[in-house]
Amino acid sequence: MDEFSLNITLKKSGPPGTEGGSDRPPMARLLRLLKSGPDSPLLAPRGLCLTGNTLLVSDTGQNRVCIWKNVAEAGPDSAPDLVLGQTETHHTGRNGGKEVSASSLQYPSGIWSDGQRLIVADAWNHRVLIWHQMPEVQGQAADVVLGQPDFEHNQPNVSGIGADPSDTSLNWPYGVHSDGERLWIADTGNRRILFFDHIPTQNYAPATQVAGKSSFFERDYSPADAVWPYSIKIGPQGEMAVADTQYFRVLIWKQWQQAFSQPADVIIGQADFDSSGANQYGLYPQPHTLNWCYDTCFYEKGLFVADTGNSRVLWFEQLPAVSNAPATDLIGKRNFFTGSENIDTVSGTEGTLYWPFSLSIAGKLMAVADTGNHRIALYELP
Repeated sequence: MDEFSLNITLKKSGPPGTEGGSDRPPMARLLRLLKSGPDSPLLAPRGLCLTGNTLLVSDTGQNRVCIWKNVAEAGPDSAPDLVLGQTETHHTGRNGGKEVSASSLQYPSGIWSDGQRLIVADAWNHRVLIWHQMPEVQGQAADVVLGQPDFEHNQPNVSGIGADPSDTSLNWPYGVHSDGERLWIADTGNRRILFFDHIPTQNYAPATQVAGKSSFFERDYSPADAVWPYSIKIGPQGEMAVADTQYFRVLIWKQWQQAFSQPADVIIGQADFDSSGANQYGLYPQPHTLNWCYDTCFYEKGLFVADTGNSRVLWFEQLPAVSNAPATDLIGKRNFFTGSENIDTVSGTEGTLYWPFSLSIAGKLMAVADTGNHRIALYELP
């Protein structure tokens, strides 16, 4: 079958080893697989953002951000129009093989853009970079840095490993999200979420509030907090979803403002706050379990979840109102009971997803960072 016209049908659950078919029409049609140009293929891309017809990808393994200005016309081997973090498209070194600077990247992950501004979680430089306008020049320098006093520093919490956090510091920030006005940062290494009531325009700006801690200077955490927050998404009605990777769960607040003062209203992937097992300690995944989940994406009244360790994307047609709810459907596996490590997948994953890390939707187009297959999968949603 031609992989560029393959219909991916979402399957309902059934017993292990069965197809568990569905009467529903296909939910997602695979349009194409984007691997970048033959001279500079993607390597473990972990973050992406669709905005209009522009696709931005954090090509994490090669310390760069790739930008395709017209993804509708991009073929599977189309090279990006622009690269950030490197002076040449085919360069891959951490911080461009030099000292950290305003134009360098080291392990970029989460990425957000509204088509005008660009925000990148430069995770291993322990900072977030902001471009006030969409870059137009190869390797263009960022305008603003958060988490560090200037563009020449890159230690965790500014002073190095073991240093206490503050309202201006970051430690492994993997996720960023904005609604166009406000900014949320998944300050993963500090096990917290930083909130800015506006997108900063000055370096080293302090956060407005913190979720998951009682103060900006606290290091301790409890299972009721986001233990390892990797991504943050805000829904159309003000809901907030946090992929809490280390506890194999997604935390949902009905209103994002509540995250500053109370635990999540709903948990996806676990029955309660104290539970923390991959696939709830089961050998096989289930419709209600997760394994190393890294991202979510709101769509219509529901939610997509990147169930990374199970190499699948789960679909919840309605945002769950109670904890431990089962998914409605899935992409990437033939049923709910097959995971990455099961015998069904040992022959390879070329025709399916392998460790999908991040999701982004613009209109009816969904992009999935198919990280383990070193490519971006583009789907058409109904």
